[in-house]
Amino acid sequence: MKLTISVIFATICLAAGAVVESSNIFERNFKSLHQEPPPPLTKTRAQVKTSWIDQKLDNFDAKETRTWQMRYMSNDEFFVPGGPIFIFVGGEWAISSGYITGGHMYDMAKEHKGALYYTEHRFYGESKPTSDLRTENLKYLDVKQALADLANFITTIKKTVNGMENSKVILTGGSYSATMVTWFKRLYPNLIVGAWSSSAPLLAKVDFVEYKEVTGQSIKLVGGEACYKRIQNGIAELEKMMSNKRSAEVKAMLKICNNFNEKNELDVWTLFSEISDLFAGVVQTHSKNDIQNACKSIMEGEDDVTGVAKYVLRNFGTSGCSDVSYKALVTSLSESSYTSGMMRQWYYQTCNEYGWYQTSGSSAQPFGSKFPVDLYVAACNDVYQITNETIHQNVDKSNKDFGGLNPNVENVYITHGQLDPWSSMGITDSNKATVIPLYAHCKDFGSISSSDSSEMRASKQNIANLVREWLK
Repeated sequence: MKLTISVIFATICLAAGAVVESSNIFERNFKSLHQEPPPPLTKTRAQVKTSWIDQKLDNFDAKETRTWQMRYMSNDEFFVPGGPIFIFVGGEWAISSGYITGGHMYDMAKEHKGALYYTEHRFYGESKPTSDLRTENLKYLDVKQALADLANFITTIKKTVNGMENSKVILTGGSYSATMVTWFKRLYPNLIVGAWSSSAPLLAKVDFVEYKEVTGQSIKLVGGEACYKRIQNGIAELEKMMSNKRSAEVKAMLKICNNFNEKNELDVWTLFSEISDLFAGVVQTHSKNDIQNACKSIMEGEDDVTGVAKYVLRNFGTSGCSDVSYKALVTSLSESSYTSGMMRQWYYQTCNEYGWYQTSGSSAQPFGSKFPVDLYVAACNDVYQITNETIHQNVDKSNKDFGGLNPNVENVYITHGQLDPWSSMGITDSNKATVIPLYAHCKDFGSISSSDSSEMRASKQNIANLVREWLK
């Protein structure tokens, strides 16, 4: 679950400096970092059923009578009356069938003759409570509403599905949805017997400097000191060029569109935020040799700045020029139709509840100093009219409501990957959580496999044993 703030459109630069959009790189980056955690390999030919359930538009206003249809998926191939209910909780993505047709949760459902469900979060995927995403409609988008939707879902299926009246419920979630299952146990402890929370950020924080610190540490650990130094030196040189009247060279190296104004701090911040996020994306989603391969590519450059610039240009992924202007950020986030993707919804949630702006506020990271928290706060104000003061108040309220790093919950198994930048906003105390060495974000949902490290296998066996206890 990574918050990518800098915005880029793939564009064609005309001779006169006009910009014509050809594809939305920022949206593509968002999708790669906020997609559902990669589903496990499918193990069944069972028919997954897609259904819809009525939900209240506002779960906390008795006078509000409007409803909407929430999508969910189900697989009952193992279920026998009285068996447990396993629910994978959707986050800021569209749900698919993968988590109820394979993986470790699927294996546990098979062992215990349980039913499998996958619920979709309001305002994401096909679950659309309002006709569009205008700001006045987004007031119905927050985690408490989503948790109340989940509570209604559980109580409804237990009442309406034969054989589920006394079924015990176990939740599983990854990334933001892992946050949700932890908080669900806090708010609705009697509706579930336990939960598995993988890669959950729990502490809301506006200036989330730790994200890029851990990103850099992971690059150094897996990719090597030389790679870390090359990124650090290359970005420092790009920053220096931009501030020393050599911006034209930077724009040429990175094929930045002519509307970029190097004298506009917001444009410069947006550019360097996006550059840093390219590297963070490799780390957060790392599997097999992703970090090593990225470092190999970066080290092939003849010097630091060339190695970094060529890597960035290649990963901007456009045959034309890239619009990294702040205006493009605001324009993209202001699109209020559902067809524009899901980053408008998620960014609203960060302004309204969490912060989690992955900034350059720490010197203990290699990505420079040109994407301060002011960039992200400005976007909240310009897009949703949410001020800096309100953001801080909202973040404080989230931590008060949910307990931050002390959620005070029982029967929640918490896991993190050592390389995952989000782990720094989660519980990593070895007495309360399991940190799996050399794994990244949400990498532990697959079935127990010979390819698992010993630590990964032990963690999966731990949750399997806990589920046996919870279901006694």
